[in-house]
Amino acid sequence: MAYMIQWVRSLIFNFTMYLALFVIGVLFFPWAMFSRHGALRACKTYAHWVRWSARWMIGLKTEIRGTPPTGEVMIGAKHQSFLDIIVIFSVVPAGKFIMKRELLWAPILGQYARWIGCVPVNRGKRGAAILQMVADVASGAQEPGQLIIYSQGTRVAPGVKKPYKIGTYALYKDLNQPCVPVATNIGVFWPRHGVYRKPGVAVVDFLEPIPTGMQSKAFMRQLEDVVETRSDALMREAGFDPDGTIRQ
Repeated sequence: MAYMIQWVRSLIFNFTMYLALFVIGVLFFPWAMFSRHGALRACKTYAHWVRWSARWMIGLKTEIRGTPPTGEVMIGAKHQSFLDIIVIFSVVPAGKFIMKRELLWAPILGQYARWIGCVPVNRGKRGAAILQMVADVASGAQEPGQLIIYSQGTRVAPGVKKPYKIGTYALYKDLNQPCVPVATNIGVFWPRHGVYRKPGVAVVDFLEPIPTGMQSKAFMRQLEDVVETRSDALMREAGFDPDGTIRQ
């Protein structure tokens, strides 16, 4: 019975979350069309609304640990669900994401992603995708902010191990900015697929920055080690044991 009640609460929450996306997107549209600041304010409003409504509608609190960066840095984050996008964006001043190009065609979401400076990339051959990513980021370098990349390239469910993509290093080297690793356990509460949202405390943890100037293997090893180790610890804290892992 408790599971069914939470499932219904989750269904209602999911509906209101997408309704709020439409309402906030339309209300801010005239300002956002002509001002990146207006687009950022719209997206911030939505992100804070989702965090607030999740707390009282489904009992899912979100907690920030570490120090969110305020300067121009690259953020190399663990990606488990839509909620980690929301939480990270809500606490950095001017976040912009490396994103799948297909998302540009999503109603409202795609238009606002353009306005806040997200960088769309095509999936395909790895080398071509990396070159395009670096070129697209360089072309938008005049827009200050925090560039957020999901180093595994997609959402990865708790307990699944997936390699980190070398495109993260290409950006790190080209931008010549520190990289802030980010760990999370959000997928324990908000799975990649399905309606159900589990109550609890979902954590996003900003870790110590990796300085500029590292070589490829050393950088990728350090990024993966700190993010995966901390994410596993956070998942155990949430009651999920990631030791029985599945490799993809």
